[in-house]
Order: sequence, then structure tokens, then C-alpha cells
Amino acid sequence: MSGEPNTRLSDLFGLAGWSKGELARLVNRQAAAMGHPQLATDTSRVRRWIDMGETPRDPVPRVLVALFTERLGRVVTIEDLGFVRSGRAGKRRDAGNADNPDALPWAPDRTAAVLTEFTGMDLMLNRRGLVGAGAALTAGSALTSAMHDWLHSDPALSSDAPRIDDPLHAEPAGFDRYEAAPIGSQEIEALERSVEVFRAWDAARGGGLQRKAVVGQLNEVGGMLAYRHPDHLQRRLWGVAANLAVLAGWMSHDIGLEPTAQKYFVIATHAAREGGDRPRAGEALSRAARQMVHLGRPDEALDLMKLADSGSGEEALPRTRAMLRTIEAWAHASMGRGKAMRRTLGEAEELFVADKQDVPSPCWMQMFDEADLHGMEALAFRTLADHEPAAAITAQQHAKRALELRGNDRQRSKIFDYISLASACFIADDPEQADRYARLALVSMGETSSHRTWDRLREMYRLTGQYAGYEKIDDLREELKLAMPRGPVKRTGQADV
Repeated sequence: MSGEPNTRLSDLFGLAGWSKGELARLVNRQAAAMGHPQLATDTSRVRRWIDMGETPRDPVPRVLVALFTERLGRVVTIEDLGFVRSGRAGKRRDAGNADNPDALPWAPDRTAAVLTEFTGMDLMLNRRGLVGAGAALTAGSALTSAMHDWLHSDPALSSDAPRIDDPLHAEPAGFDRYEAAPIGSQEIEALERSVEVFRAWDAARGGGLQRKAVVGQLNEVGGMLAYRHPDHLQRRLWGVAANLAVLAGWMSHDIGLEPTAQKYFVIATHAAREGGDRPRAGEALSRAARQMVHLGRPDEALDLMKLADSGSGEEALPRTRAMLRTIEAWAHASMGRGKAMRRTLGEAEELFVADKQDVPSPCWMQMFDEADLHGMEALAFRTLADHEPAAAITAQQHAKRALELRGNDRQRSKIFDYISLASACFIADDPEQADRYARLALVSMGETSSHRTWDRLREMYRLTGQYAGYEKIDDLREELKLAMPRGPVKRTGQADV
């Protein structure tokens, strides 16, 4: 007992709206449902948890996780409640404090358990409350500080850590234990193929329709990782976990579940690092950086990009580094740093050309092709055009080239290209062309489930304001109003391709 109030638990308790006596009764009822009928909690004990910083013994933290997750409609973890997990080896001195509430990085034997718990809680939620009140993003600088030394150390499988007699069994609150069992290469190949199917679906239709399927698959993989497989299989299984976690994060970001998305990106980074794949870990962090730019926090994105780039290691292919540079350039553009943006995009182009593809690209990089390079350049120049209107002409050139190169299976990216192109035309005082490309974007939107497109449309709608009174543009503004969901407009950067 610390003697100090547990402010994290107190804040969530206030959001939940329970009395202390009501929470005590709910804990007893939930514990019995989870197989712990002997547990007896009263009002005074709840008061000690909140006001005196007392940490309850297991299984109470897991019971509280289940209760708060269901009540608030978002994933709540043990760390969110202000409790430190018992038995965590290698805990950092700054773990669990205000700047590092999730106690990053996790010890090797914790990643599978955190993965399984978080996905289990996510699957529990219904769609009515996924964005629950009180959810908050961890600052990019805090993530960088917590994970820098760990990501730069030599990658090693968790099998290199001290072995224990019993395999790790993750026990997410409110869910049946996954009985860990060995799997073989054929099962892992099937999982790897499923990742490709999910990735293709996301690129074509957006994240909303398949997100829970991906989360469910990731939950199953977390259970599989609880069993100690031979190193070559365990490494591949960690790779599957990293790929699924990135997809779960990207799909969550695509439909506006920002804290959930960030958590999945962090899980993906850990999974890739456990599997010894530092470039994959760096790419996972770059997704969190893209998210930060989209949310209007480019300075934090740059913090994350420094870690993603340096932590990727020398084995990162030139094309991977080119992709990282485009995200960094976008962040610079959001801050109006035209010189830095152009220099960084120049480096991206040089790296892209330098990749002779004599070494096969990893599966997670196959989506970044020449079309994506031009799409990101269009995005960066269009974003810079808010500060330097002359940049809109270059944005148009790159967007047109991206559209020429896009395949029909990249529908969402094509929508973003159209919106970038239309927005650049508005800034360049070419409303006729802007109207044409905006309508092409609108025609395609009905087939996707990407909330990020709505954010982009809101930005484009803002640009149409200077042409109010033009008949065509007035009609377009009405169509944009109909296409966008009602609700408050949040401040974002330009969404990525």
C-alpha cells in the first residue's frame, strides 16, 4: 500500500459512475462468475484501493478489468487501473509512472499474455461504446523514451530468456483459458495466408468490416504463443502476431478507435521484437507515427519516426527506409517545414530507386510500391500547400501519377489520391478540376468503411468554402454534407494513403 490515492483508478471509477458499495458487490458477483466464489470484497476495501493506493491480490485486478471494460465500452487493462502486475521480471525503474503507464517495454514472458488479454477485452465490447470516455493516447515522446534502449538491443526470441517449467497460459479476465498446444509449420502457413487475405481486404474496403475477425485471429495466436515451440516456429508465430497486430491497429485507426489502435501498434512492436524482426518493429512504430500526424500531432510523430528508423537496424531494406522517410516528410509538411520535407522526400526517392529487389521484400512491405511512393509524396505536398500554396501544383502531379499506377484492389488508397488531388486543385484555384476529382472520390466511397475518408472529406469541404456561390461547387458541398456523418469535427492532419 502506497498511502497515496490511486488517481488512475479514481478517474475511471468516476467515469463509471458507481458507488463504492456498488463496485464491491459487482466485484463479488463477477468473481463468482469467473470461478472465484470465495472472494468477498466490501466498501472499505474498495475505499483502500482508491484512496490509499492498495493493490488488491489476484484475481481482483482481472475482475476489475472485466467490469470497467464492459462499463466504459473500451479496453481497460490492469495498468490502466493503476496496478502493477505481479511477477514482472526486469521491470524498468520508470515503469508504471505517469509518463509510462503501460510499463513499457514488457518482459519477454509478458507479451503473449498482454496480447491475449487486450484482444480478449476488445472482443468483449459491443459497437455502441467502442470509443469510451476517458480514452487517451500516450505521447510519442513517452513511447520513445520507454522503448529506445530495448528496441536498440540485439533482437532475441523469448526462448532465450530463462525457461520455466510450465508454459505461459494467458488468462484474460472474463474469458476461458486458451489451453496452449503445439502447432506445426502447416498451421503457421495457414495463418500467414490468412494475414494476406485480411491485408488485401483492408486495402480494398477499409478497416471497419473485418476488424473483429482480425482481432479474434490475433487472440487465438496469442494463445498459441503460450506454448514453447521450437525456435524456428516460434519466430514465425511471433511474425504472424506482429502482422495481425499491425492490421488490428490500422483497422482500428481507420474507424477512429485511436487509443485502441495505438495499443495494437505497441503490441505489434513487441511481437516483432520477440521474433527478432527489428525492421518489422520499426514499421509498426511508423504506423503509430502516421496516426499522430493524422491527429494533428506531427512533433510526436517525428519522435516516433526517429525511433522507428534507428531501431529498424541495418537489415532494413532500402525500400523500407524509403517508406519511413515518406512518413517523416509528411510530419514535416504538417508543421510547414517545406525545406525539411523536400529533403526527406528526396532521400525517399533515392532509397526507393536503390532497392534493386535482389532480396525479396517482406510480406508487410509489398503494399509499398511506386504508387504508394507517389501517393505519399502527393499527400506531403498537399499538406504543405496549407502553408505554401505553390506546393499544390506538385501535389497534383504526384497524385495523378499515383492514380495511374494504382491497381483496382487498392480502392481506399485511390479515394485518398482523389481527395488529395481535389484538395490541391482547390488550393491552386482550379475549382472545375477540383469538382471532377471530388466527385470521383464520392462515387467510390460507398464501397469502403474508412472513417479516415470522412476526416479527409471534412478538410476538402473546408476548402470549398471560398467557392460558395458557384453552382457546381454549391452542389458538391451539399453532396459532401450528405456523405459525411454528423458529429463534431476533430482537428486532424491529412490522412495517409
